[in-house]
Amino acid sequence: MTDFSIIIPCFNAVETLQATLSSIQAQTCDDWEVICVDDGSTDATLDMLHAASAQDPRIHVHHNIGKGPSCARDCGALLFSSGGIIAFCDADDIWGPDKLSELAACFADPKVDAAFGKIAFFQDDPTLATTFSTVPPAPLSIPMLLGENPVCTMSNIAVRRTAFMRTGGFNETMVHNEDLEWLIRLVGTGAHVVGIDTCQTWYRTSHYGLSADLRAMQKGRNCAIQTAAKYGHTPSKQSDAIFLRYLSRRALRLGQGRVLPLTFALKGVLHSPAGFFDAPRRGLATLAGALLAPVLPARLSQHLFSR
Repeated sequence: MTDFSIIIPCFNAVETLQATLSSIQAQTCDDWEVICVDDGSTDATLDMLHAASAQDPRIHVHHNIGKGPSCARDCGALLFSSGGIIAFCDADDIWGPDKLSELAACFADPKVDAAFGKIAFFQDDPTLATTFSTVPPAPLSIPMLLGENPVCTMSNIAVRRTAFMRTGGFNETMVHNEDLEWLIRLVGTGAHVVGIDTCQTWYRTSHYGLSADLRAMQKGRNCAIQTAAKYGHTPSKQSDAIFLRYLSRRALRLGQGRVLPLTFALKGVLHSPAGFFDAPRRGLATLAGALLAPVLPARLSQHLFSR
């Protein structure tokens, strides 16, 4: 059995997909298969996928027309994959060459059900990334997820097939924060999820992707909160403030007007000053950036608030 099944939902990804596939083919661990699930692309994505599959038999192409990324991930993981460990990757992100080797070493511990690493954030050139995520020293918990999700993106998580099956897959009705809702169920069903303190994933930021719709992300989090309540957890004022700080930073990075960053920031500060400033430098920089948004150069906002 192949160790890793890598699930890539694809939709009109011709400009970024080759870099994604090349980063997987460059892995120092070569015991993997890629399951590419095309969601009805209208550009040359499907042609690129078939060409890649013809050159590398470890790359498999399937179709899931117009049903969304959550359904594509479910189809890839539940119907088409064969690996004991399922890893997810989006069609515009890039993996470091040692990612699978580091995951394999982590999963050698039978107590580990899922694992994630650090992320580098970039726009056009991954070598120019200057902002990186952190991983918590303790295993992932629902209270962590209700603040600022340390996993950040589905491209940064790998999970044992047995643990994924226990979750029942993704909520396919959700298109925003569906990853957060699934992670809450993953932890809530007893999975032991740990962080690896190395940079494994390069995340391509976008002004136009689903994650740029911050109001919709806020509504998606409300659905995730309902799921957390089923496991006996409700967000504290502190975790709400941390999430609002995160939305303010994203609004600044994406250049989403003069009002929205300040609206999120002020709500966060009023909700819980202790939460908003739990990381003092981040909290102060976010509030200052929101107050200065009308005069702050766009490129500076993107650099300062890319995480």
